[in-house]
Amino acid sequence: MRASDIPEITKLTTAEKILLVEDLWDSIASDESVVPVPQSHLEELDNRLKKYESAPGNLLSLEELRANVERRK
Repeated sequence: MRASDIPEITKLTTAEKILLVEDLWDSIASDESVVPVPQSHLEELDNRLKKYESAPGNLLSLEELRANVERRK
């Protein structure tokens, strides 16, 4: 199904479309069992948790994070 299949959607303003998408996403996300999480994502989360647990104090401050982001621009 495409948005063009529902003529009313094409008449919405951008703000209304965003609100509609948010409502749709909330209705999907409310039942986690219908949104499968790929195994690769679960593995990445496990890796990140292990990395954090091995050095919990080895985190960036907000200022360091912002500086890193600015350098990448």
